[in-house]
Amino acid sequence: MGKQYTDLDVWKNSRSLANKIYEITKGFPKEEIFGLTSQMRRAGVSIPSNIAEGCGRQYSKDAIQFFFVARGSLYELETQLYIASDQGYISIDEITKCLEEVTKCKQLINGFIIYYKSLKARTTNND
Repeated sequence: MGKQYTDLDVWKNSRSLANKIYEITKGFPKEEIFGLTSQMRRAGVSIPSNIAEGCGRQYSKDAIQFFFVARGSLYELETQLYIASDQGYISIDEITKCLEEVTKCKQLINGFIIYYKSLKARTTNND
């Protein structure tokens, strides 16, 4: 694959989402610093980090596993956004914008997993 992971839309979008999460959680109550704030930031950072790690793997099977972890973190973050909204920590406008980004990231990650699975199938068939 000729592209660097930093050139990939899936990585760029998930990185943007992670940065948005940092920005939003700055306004959370101080008592949440070791709770929801920390969890949301970890989940947000995990998404582009696991995409990058997957891209660094030699075999498609290994890469796909990291992309699934990234997707799991994305679902985790989505749930945490709902909880933050339930608690009144973020506005309807903020959650709407974040959930749009989450949906875009889901589409990109799912497409990326399908792409890597097709690479794996081609290498398996060529053996």
